[in-house]
Amino acid sequence: VQLVESGGGLVQPGGSLTLSCATSGFYFASWPMSWLRQGPGKGLEWVSGVGSTGSSKDYTESVKGRFTITSDNADKMVYLRMNNLKPEDTAVYYCTQGYAEERALQMFGNGVRGQGTQVTVSA
Repeated sequence: VQLVESGGGLVQPGGSLTLSCATSGFYFASWPMSWLRQGPGKGLEWVSGVGSTGSSKDYTESVKGRFTITSDNADKMVYLRMNNLKPEDTAVYYCTQGYAEERALQMFGNGVRGQGTQVTVSA
């Protein structure tokens, strides 16, 4: 399994970013996927999950209405569109396999993750 996250950067509060996760090494269409993040001095947090068909989606409460997760089975990609970014969204963002929080954290702990992409929200 290979996962490569990209799209992070420095953005002002209220701004937007779209993160991408390129995947390979597994049958993408069978796997739900998630985004996790780890802020400075904080623990790993599950952010959002998408089902294998792309129709089921879930979000942690703090990003509902601001973030949108999508997946593309043809290109084997997962995206996280982030709008109205806040300083507390500052973190390294990772993608991993799994839909629900517990499963995604387990997969991440098993080494199913990329190098992450840094998102910094600051004026």
